Amino acid sequence: MMRKRPFKALFYLNIALVMALIGYKGYLNLSKPEFSAVHTQQLLELQSKLGDAEQFSFAVVGNINNSVGVFERTFIPLLNEGSTDFLVSAGNAVSAGGEDKYRALYGTLSHLQIPYLLTFGSNEYANFGSFRFYEHFGPHFFSVTLGDSRLIFLDGTGKTHFRWQLEWLTDLLGSDDAAHTFLFIGYPPLHVEDNSLLIEDEDFLAPAEFVDRLMRLVKQHHIDLVFSANLPMYSEREIAGTRFITTGGAGGLILNDDTSFYHYVRVQVSATGVTTELVPVEIGQHPLFKKLESLWFFIYSLFYVGFVNFLLILGLMSLLAMRLYTLVFVGRDYYRNFDINPAPWIEKPVRVAMFTNNYLPFIGGVPLSIQRLCTGLRARSNETLIVAPRYTNQRDDEPGVIRLPSLLSLGSRQEFRLANIFSPGIHRQIKQFRPDIIHLHHPIWIGSLGLFIGRRLGVPVVYTYHTRLEHYAHFVPLPGNLFRNLISHSLIKRFANKCDGIVVPTYSAEEYLRMIGVKAPTFVQPTGIDFQRFQSVDESDLSALRRELGIGREIILISVARLSNEKNIDFMIDAVQQLRLEIAQPFRLLMIGDGHQRQRLQKRIDELQLGAWFSLVGAVDPAQMASYYRLGDLFVFASKSETQGMVILEAMAAGMPVVAIRSSGIDDVIAQGVNGFKTPENQRLWQAEVAKLICDADLRQQMGSNARNSARAHSVDQFAMEIKSIYAEILAQQPDR
Repeated sequence: MMRKRPFKALFYLNIALVMALIGYKGYLNLSKPEFSAVHTQQLLELQSKLGDAEQFSFAVVGNINNSVGVFERTFIPLLNEGSTDFLVSAGNAVSAGGEDKYRALYGTLSHLQIPYLLTFGSNEYANFGSFRFYEHFGPHFFSVTLGDSRLIFLDGTGKTHFRWQLEWLTDLLGSDDAAHTFLFIGYPPLHVEDNSLLIEDEDFLAPAEFVDRLMRLVKQHHIDLVFSANLPMYSEREIAGTRFITTGGAGGLILNDDTSFYHYVRVQVSATGVTTELVPVEIGQHPLFKKLESLWFFIYSLFYVGFVNFLLILGLMSLLAMRLYTLVFVGRDYYRNFDINPAPWIEKPVRVAMFTNNYLPFIGGVPLSIQRLCTGLRARSNETLIVAPRYTNQRDDEPGVIRLPSLLSLGSRQEFRLANIFSPGIHRQIKQFRPDIIHLHHPIWIGSLGLFIGRRLGVPVVYTYHTRLEHYAHFVPLPGNLFRNLISHSLIKRFANKCDGIVVPTYSAEEYLRMIGVKAPTFVQPTGIDFQRFQSVDESDLSALRRELGIGREIILISVARLSNEKNIDFMIDAVQQLRLEIAQPFRLLMIGDGHQRQRLQKRIDELQLGAWFSLVGAVDPAQMASYYRLGDLFVFASKSETQGMVILEAMAAGMPVVAIRSSGIDDVIAQGVNGFKTPENQRLWQAEVAKLICDADLRQQMGSNARNSARAHSVDQFAMEIKSIYAEILAQQPDR
């Protein structure tokens, strides 16, 4: 454990470094001072300094690339100490066109004690940098007159169309009487014979029409010098009295050989003419290791292209290296720790705080599951505290329940309540309860509150995966496919992996969690039912209920579900519509439950004239549900959103065989042909199995008996005992307990 801590600390230190550097880059984008039209200011300084002087000197550099160590710390002191009057960048003064790069360049050039002018090159243009160059410095092409000399700057990037520039240049040169003319264009118009891998065809001026017409103008008007950058080298070539100089060694990547080295060009203008001097700049390479030092200069130049970028890359590479180290060299045991001893926690009472987005009096699978679990735990001397939303028709004397005020209700019948998880005092109340473990029943809202409190109190957190969120996209104010196919799975994965243990009701639900990437320990434990309650229904109560519902000699089908889209009620309506036409045996389906779709479903039943075959009973008090189940001969179910389908177990406990659509919550409960049938979501296949059980009394009786035996193993007491064992195992793994 001690060996892991320094490594973990280093990991988080790297994360902090990367975040700090990203923050710094953001600061560069937003920091003051603001600067604009810098060329205007530089021209005023030039005119003030030189006036009408016909003799002056200037330095030309290329590929500064935001270099700090090379250009700022080496070139600038040399230029400040010399007799150069001003500086011209032939292109690529920045490493890219981002705002932080322009601000860094402005900071670097502020160290110069002489004026400067910049050529618009490929790096200035990159990353939407063209508008930043225009705003901060000036137009992409322009000309300057100094004494009897003219300096012309062109845009070779294509941002400004070359035909427009050539028309402007033709007029300018045609009416110009300057003694000397210097042209600056970021892309070299002449190809350089060099085998370097760093030089590619796109590094040169294009298209061919631009190059041809420019070369004719250069020759026609006897331009003295044409400067360009964009190549990491020095090259000089003379054509028809004009010298073409490519200079690319002011700070960017170089190869440290005969043509690629750090340098600048000094231009002297006098009455006798124009002279140039190549000025190599020694950075400190050792002559004995010149070839080996080329690699060093690659790293060195990378660093000084922008030390912030270098540190950012270094931090990211360090994080990657650490991640690879943990994947390759750190041993992992994917099995549960079988050396722990949960026995002490099984024997002693525990205090459990449960957090849920819905609870009684709202009727649903989750509230009933929580109620049964709490009943079973309390029967074994454990203490429970439930945190749930407040309802208008709730009991006022509920022991062991904290109600959070509801901010709003969702659904036409207010099925879901958005509770105020910021209610004052909730954290204090949970702390006073002193829970040993926190049990969450939803991965959002109140569930997130429970997770937060658990982490604050240092208490282990268990989450029961009750609900397939992807089937509830219609409740979410987002595009259905976005929530169904991406957000729902990501939300469950992220939430579950923050918990210390996950309870799933079926093996298929466990498989789903593993498929989406949940790595937290999982425990398969079906929800319990009060088996005995379904065996002790008073016959007189059944008779009264039959009279109340108008039930005669017909076969009774029972279904229990919330009247909502995800429960697939329309599927059963369509099936009943066909069944009444295909079989002679009288039958009737009692649909128990309520929900926001009730009005629409009743209207559809009326339109199809199915009132005698399909009845919406509405919500039923949980205390009376056993009697309603015992009314039935057969239980039918079409929902695909269940993680277990607790109502199916209850129906089995009442002695009913089941016909259901095969899904994750159904597959592990129904034994095909033994206690029921499970089919694909195919109406013809589903209604065929229903018809078989309606018409065959012997088969219905035998499968009903098998169903009762299947449900016998899912008692509330057994359920509570198994959940207590899960708590004990998680608590035993906590280092400080």
